Amino acid sequence: MDVVGMLEAASLLVPEGVAAENGVTVSEVWEYLAHDEWEIALDLLEELGDGWSAPPGFWDELERAAGMLGFERSREWCRWRSAETRLGVIRADLVLRPAGETFRRTPVPGAGVLRPMWDIGNRRDDGAPELDIARLWVECAGDLAPGARAPVRLLPLTAERWRHLAPGDRITLYETAVAGGTAEILEVRPPSA
Repeated sequence: MDVVGMLEAASLLVPEGVAAENGVTVSEVWEYLAHDEWEIALDLLEELGDGWSAPPGFWDELERAAGMLGFERSREWCRWRSAETRLGVIRADLVLRPAGETFRRTPVPGAGVLRPMWDIGNRRDDGAPELDIARLWVECAGDLAPGARAPVRLLPLTAERWRHLAPGDRITLYETAVAGGTAEILEVRPPSA
């Protein structure tokens, strides 16, 4: 299947009446597809994916199209969103400790590359924290500098261990034995697939 076919297939999955925050609907996607504006159509479909519980197939089609177009970050974002449909969504407000307080001197990469450990409240039999791993995606930014704050999405290695979290809970990021940041949970949604 070609890029247009993949974008059309994804467009056909969007329910009638769904609109992005900016008011964009699937009919506008079709207009851009008709004029071979594939990149814009892809961007609009990604935005529309936030307006409903899109199935993994929607994100899988967009991932393939982005890959064929050579848009690596977009491809990774669509892969991430597909995983969220199967595992659930966890969003948090993350504040990293300043560079002088931890080992990290460079920004945290924003596109789901980093897999830090988190203290999310789980405990071992002896009462010590049992750390859990989750990939980290920085929303609306390419990275997050030491000392900075941003909304993030987390994709746990073992999603069941994170199900107890709720908005307002505080969790701690670890890349070493020293805490590297803290986050407040903003949103938790169960899997939609």
